[in-house]
Amino acid sequence: MPPIREMLAETGITEQQWRVLRVLAEYGPQSSSTLANRASLLFPSLTRIARTMQSKGLITLSRDSEDRRRQTIQITEQGQKIIDDKVQQAAKIVEGFKNKLGHEKYEALLDTLALLDPGNSE
Repeated sequence: MPPIREMLAETGITEQQWRVLRVLAEYGPQSSSTLANRASLLFPSLTRIARTMQSKGLITLSRDSEDRRRQTIQITEQGQKIIDDKVQQAAKIVEGFKNKLGHEKYEALLDTLALLDPGNSE
């Protein structure tokens, strides 16, 4: 989406990376599969995105001590700084969407997008 891409241009992160950071900032450390679900990403895509984000210092990846197949992802201070720096601008973008669509259409859009969520059983 152009307004979000413009907001993120100077950060050097993608819209998908922004979603990952937002989910981690909101929910805290979590497994890769939970994060993929909450960020509306396919698991293989998250794996690729997470490696890139780790190399940028935005997240950390750690293996579960009891199940080495499980990986926990956590936001770093650098990743949190991007969220903190952009949260007001992101809120303005959302407000612009609401103003353009109106309350009912905006809520309908959110409901429709929720249907695309792989974790949504409706």
